[in-house]
Amino acid sequence: MDSRRFGKYIVEREVLDEQRLEEITQRKTHSDNQSSLTERLKDSLRCTVPKLKHSVMSSLPVLYWLPKYSVWDYGMPDLISGISVGIMHLPQGLAYAMLASVPPVFGLYSSLYPALIYFFFGTSRHISIGTFTVLSIMVGSVTERLAPDVNFLTQNGTNVTAEVNITARDSYRVQVAVATTVLGGLIQVALGLVKFGFVGTYLSEPLVRAYTTAASAHAVVAQLKYIFGVSPTRFSGPFSMVYTLKDVCSLLPYTHLPTLVVSAVSMVFLIAAKELNSFISPKLPVPIPVELITIVAGTLISAYTHLNRNYTISVVGEIPSGLSPPSVPDASLFGEVIGDAFALAMVGYAISISLGKTFALKHGYKVDSNQELVALGLSNAVGGFFQCFSVCSSMSRSLIQETTGGKTQMAAVASSLIVLVTILKLGPLFQELPKAVLAAIVFVNLKGMFKQHSDIVTLWKRSKIDLMVWLVTWVSTLLLNLDLGLVASILFALLTVIFRTQMPTYSVLGNVPGTELYVDIETHREARDVPGVTIFRSSATVYFANADLYIEALKEKSGLDISKMIIYKKRQEAKQRRRERRAERRAKRQAKKERRAEQRAAKHLSGAPVFSVEEEAGSWRNICVDGDVTDREQQGCTERENGTVFIIPTTPRTPDRWEYLKGGEPDCTSLGSISELQEGDTTTLDSSSDDTLSRDLERISLGSLGKWTWDIHSIIIDLSTANFIDIVAIKTIKNIIHDFSEIDVDIYIACCQAPVVEQLELGDFFSETITKRSLFVSVHDAVLYCLNHRGATSIPRYEPSVDTYDGTKL
Repeated sequence: MDSRRFGKYIVEREVLDEQRLEEITQRKTHSDNQSSLTERLKDSLRCTVPKLKHSVMSSLPVLYWLPKYSVWDYGMPDLISGISVGIMHLPQGLAYAMLASVPPVFGLYSSLYPALIYFFFGTSRHISIGTFTVLSIMVGSVTERLAPDVNFLTQNGTNVTAEVNITARDSYRVQVAVATTVLGGLIQVALGLVKFGFVGTYLSEPLVRAYTTAASAHAVVAQLKYIFGVSPTRFSGPFSMVYTLKDVCSLLPYTHLPTLVVSAVSMVFLIAAKELNSFISPKLPVPIPVELITIVAGTLISAYTHLNRNYTISVVGEIPSGLSPPSVPDASLFGEVIGDAFALAMVGYAISISLGKTFALKHGYKVDSNQELVALGLSNAVGGFFQCFSVCSSMSRSLIQETTGGKTQMAAVASSLIVLVTILKLGPLFQELPKAVLAAIVFVNLKGMFKQHSDIVTLWKRSKIDLMVWLVTWVSTLLLNLDLGLVASILFALLTVIFRTQMPTYSVLGNVPGTELYVDIETHREARDVPGVTIFRSSATVYFANADLYIEALKEKSGLDISKMIIYKKRQEAKQRRRERRAERRAKRQAKKERRAEQRAAKHLSGAPVFSVEEEAGSWRNICVDGDVTDREQQGCTERENGTVFIIPTTPRTPDRWEYLKGGEPDCTSLGSISELQEGDTTTLDSSSDDTLSRDLERISLGSLGKWTWDIHSIIIDLSTANFIDIVAIKTIKNIIHDFSEIDVDIYIACCQAPVVEQLELGDFFSETITKRSLFVSVHDAVLYCLNHRGATSIPRYEPSVDTYDGTKL
């Protein structure tokens, strides 16, 4: 047990590191996990009756709630809600089919079959599956790109003007729309079966709202030709909306005035009726079907005044009665529409799951994201065989279904019956409906999406990064079209996540007196430093993208520039080794001097003087190296001016550098340094420059790197924010431990999650020098260990303030 006075707070408990924690809790090892994985795999493959029942119930949610359905409690609310939604399906189906560039009857088909399929497989009780503005625009961009009018021009007898074969064009556009829808549905089913429902989370709310806002602008531009009665050239690809808008503006002088009048009257009536509806709707059991009233009124007026014949106003035309037989989509088109199909799958799922979760949270039930992906995919894939185009949930219809008292998807069955009756019996009645009326319905229904521009002000106040995502999504979708705009938006959103992990907040933690809490010193005035210990934490996980920045931040926060300090230490060690070598050489030379002195004494006694140039040169070299030249020896130097080559050092303190002189008077004091004799040579320094550099390094490393300098003996790395760790991060931490050990600073790790510890084991992080004794369960455990291990002898007594948060004394 540890009992240490920490400030004025006494902690009495065992200090837990990772190895001790494993001993206490008997945590499973990696081999145990592998064996348990094998057992789990066997259990998952074993078939039992409860498992079979659960699988069937989860795949067909209708089998769970339909047997419990109470007609008495839910029957009437679902019937009223279904009739209200069915009435909305009719005008929206007809209008949104124009956005998809297919005949209006296919919008009614798309309002019938997918809703019935979702009834069996969906988990949401309140969303209404059917046509939706954004998806219809996306389908229309595909159909008009692959089936433009210029591909269906025909000569009409002797008339030199080519006309568009509308029947052939619409037939091929339906094939394109069906192929795109089926492929998108199959993508959704496949993602749902592999439990990839979380993919919708990559489409954040700002991204989806900006995307739908930009898509509404595409819808407006697409309907301008019906509003003004002109025939602009249809463009596709990047900047297609700009080119189309430019062409429409150039055709404004040729506006068909009767069509413009019908459009203006319809929009004024719709806006006024919707405002009145929103004002009195709380007093009504069901909202007024404004769109349906507009369609009926427009059809009656057009039929009795013969608008098409008298004023050449374009009308819907023939609407076949009855249901068309199912047909297999043209698989040869899959390769051309796969990108658009994937975009449709993602956008449709993101809109549906967001609405589904909103209603589920409000009414207290759960929506399965994977099953929703499968249900929506089957609605599209099966519906495609019945000539439907891509569908998802509609916000306006879902709100009507929920506010009118709908309880279950039985409301979808009631609405489908309304659509079915219209297709079988009432379809031909809408043949005289002006297309301008449908365009006006689309215009007015987009009002809610245009209001989303107010998100700019909201996001400016709340999050600048989310605002950037919103703006980039909006601009890219407007300019690059719907498919490329979605890709660019997702990539930018992911880049913002990567950028935020690369630039996290780094902080040094301090202890809150009287507690085991450690908080950021810069943001909490109550926090106190732990003497000799730096506690470092990053707000993001450490991985390959921010590993280098992590090291730099650790250097900055700890006040230790480890690179310069290691250089300083190595230079000090090198200087010490040079001193030892010089001392050893001096000892050897002193021994030689003594031997020569003895030899001279012996020769002097014998009376036979002997002169040796080699011995004298060696004596001169030794004397000059030692830096102790006597007057006699200097005189000896000047007397022997015989042209002999002497090898003498440049300065007395650099025995490794030599200057070669020939003849003349060798004056040691007149020789310059190496840097003066060889200008530009920066690879070799003399001793004086070495000492200067060492003093500079000492001043930089020890005086200007922060308050701790060499007083820090331990650094604790808090990895509580790390949910994974890769190989680069493992090597980075190992290098940190190795480098700081060079300057006698210990590194400890705290608050590692179990998956991170396992990844450290698999990455060969632990060794004889780095053991699990360096990993601690909490920061406080690591601090106590540091204080016990090195704090008692290397730091002064720690007496922090014990003020509490309210300013009182403990």
